[in-house]
Amino acid sequence: MRRISRLFAMLAVLSLVLAPSFGWAKAGGGASMGSRGSQTFSAPRPTNTAPVGVQPMQRTITPQSQPGYGNPGVAPGMAPQLAPRSSFMSGLMGGLIGAGIGGLLFGGGMFGGISGFGGFLGFILQAALIFFVGRWLLGMIFNRSPAAAMAGGTQVPFTPNRPVSGGGMGGGVPQPRPVAIGPADYTAFEQLLQSVQAAWSQHDLTTLRMVATPEMVAYFGEQLAEQTSRRERNVVSNVKLEQGDLSEAWAEDGREYATVAMRFSMVDVTMDATGRVTAGDAQLRTMTTELWTFLRAPGGQWVLSAIQQVR
Repeated sequence: MRRISRLFAMLAVLSLVLAPSFGWAKAGGGASMGSRGSQTFSAPRPTNTAPVGVQPMQRTITPQSQPGYGNPGVAPGMAPQLAPRSSFMSGLMGGLIGAGIGGLLFGGGMFGGISGFGGFLGFILQAALIFFVGRWLLGMIFNRSPAAAMAGGTQVPFTPNRPVSGGGMGGGVPQPRPVAIGPADYTAFEQLLQSVQAAWSQHDLTTLRMVATPEMVAYFGEQLAEQTSRRERNVVSNVKLEQGDLSEAWAEDGREYATVAMRFSMVDVTMDATGRVTAGDAQLRTMTTELWTFLRAPGGQWVLSAIQQVR
């Protein structure tokens, strides 16, 4: 019984130490949804802000007339590459299995190979500390934003324009025309990020209809109605764009599209009908990275067309 209780305690520690950070609900509820025209079922190109690709659409009104996602950045016809394994997890699990087997062979029990459960717990905590510090250092090195675009004298945390054509079109079908994206567009994207999150927090469907497509408003409306039925409200405040860059921009069928990767911080909490916080921390800023696709008529205003989560 003592060994069983220790095993359950070990699993609880692992779930807390190794679990990925979670950014609560935010606009869209952490789902991938919406439409990207002919590129809806093609993976957006990787960027410095989102180098590992994104999840496929979970909800969309666009009929699937082309193959689904391969790996991001893999051209049609190329063999997909296996996703890289986590060296930390491989090393950690290898060490745990080796220590456990050693303990069983030499009569020390499953955890005896690393000096009992106390030594095992210390090993886990030290390994987790090394992992998270190393990941933070790597993020500081590789996620530095290049020179930011300037708009109206205000620094906008987007990288300079990299217009590219959309991918994933079959032979004989006209390729989408590239669209140039400038500082004013980046400013509009940042403002839409803040406007959508504010309207979401206020359950303001009127404003959402002004800044998003009818498809996205329908998804938002469903999610907000679920919150209302549970007598709770997700509130996202103090939204700040930390880094962003262009994945692709193109024109088709009289519309222009731009998919941008955005890393932003915020205070994200869920409250009940009395105003008591039931999820999140009102004193803590969380960070998330998403790819947002915007569309407009040529010369018109950008509106939100899709949100996708990083892998």
